[in-house]
Amino acid sequence: MAKTYRVAALPGEGIGPEVVEATLEILHGLAGMHGFAIAPQFALIGPPAFAATGHYLPDETLAICEQSDGILFGAVSKGGLLELRKHFDLFINLRPVRPSRHLYHTSPLRPELLEGVDLLFVRELASGIYFGASGRSTDAQGDYGFHTMQYHDWEVRRIARVALELAQKRRGKLTVAHKENALPHLPWTALTQEVAQDFPDVIVEPMLVDNLAMQLVMRPQEFDVVLAGNLFGDILSDLGGAIAGSIGMLGSASLNAKGFGLYEPIHGTAPDIAGKGIANPMGTLASAALMLEQWGEIVAAQHLQSAQEQLLAEGYRTADLASQGGDRYPSTREFIDRLVQKIEAVR
Repeated sequence: MAKTYRVAALPGEGIGPEVVEATLEILHGLAGMHGFAIAPQFALIGPPAFAATGHYLPDETLAICEQSDGILFGAVSKGGLLELRKHFDLFINLRPVRPSRHLYHTSPLRPELLEGVDLLFVRELASGIYFGASGRSTDAQGDYGFHTMQYHDWEVRRIARVALELAQKRRGKLTVAHKENALPHLPWTALTQEVAQDFPDVIVEPMLVDNLAMQLVMRPQEFDVVLAGNLFGDILSDLGGAIAGSIGMLGSASLNAKGFGLYEPIHGTAPDIAGKGIANPMGTLASAALMLEQWGEIVAAQHLQSAQEQLLAEGYRTADLASQGGDRYPSTREFIDRLVQKIEAVR
């Protein structure tokens, strides 16, 4: 009997509904070809949920997510997402960056710097400054605001172990982003090196986060796995958008220790193009490929990636990708239709 995967579909707002709908269509097609099925159940989150229920993460949405095999997330401008991450303890955020050779011309980096780039950002996602004590207050000097970056040592150790395990399976190099010259009480280097004793075949390279940001655009080929805390990982991984040619290309997986995950593009709501039918679905498709891999449907994920590469090879682009002679710019709908054709042709 075919396996059926229950998917909690949370489109959110902005271009979220457009890219989630497009991705579900592709997933249904792949499922039929590879002997499994998906059963999506839609739910509200973020501002649309607040408008309808008075809550950014309604209990009904949470219940649907708890009963699912994975969450396919669109985008929200505020509310619900951090709560989901905390509720499921989604402390592992994976953001792969592998530029397509057919899109080298869309990146501000020279093509020779992009050849062979295969980066994996591992971002701690359930702690740090986004979850620390915060607020507004007043003292003798006036009004002020504060956010606290707090990490327990065990939180650093557990994400470091994940990053080391992944580096061991890849090219054996882990770069640790830190700012210990200014934040000495957050010893990411020492804690990672402590865990790294169990991984003698992995080279660990600590690097100040500001220098790392520069090096990522000067020599991206030299990096393998990059480990970072929540804030630094958020910022650094967006550099992957420049490397890949558009932030609309990149997907992510947010996982807990049990392997349950939330899968989302990293591009945000993009309100300036919402509803125009020109959104780039490739970030959500990349997230769906990560979901398929997490489920063990490796061949289906490879099928999707191969079909998309063939479509890009023929010059099809979405509006966010820089203009180049011979490129074709279909709508989101047309892009998905052509991708479906490629999927059916690539068997």
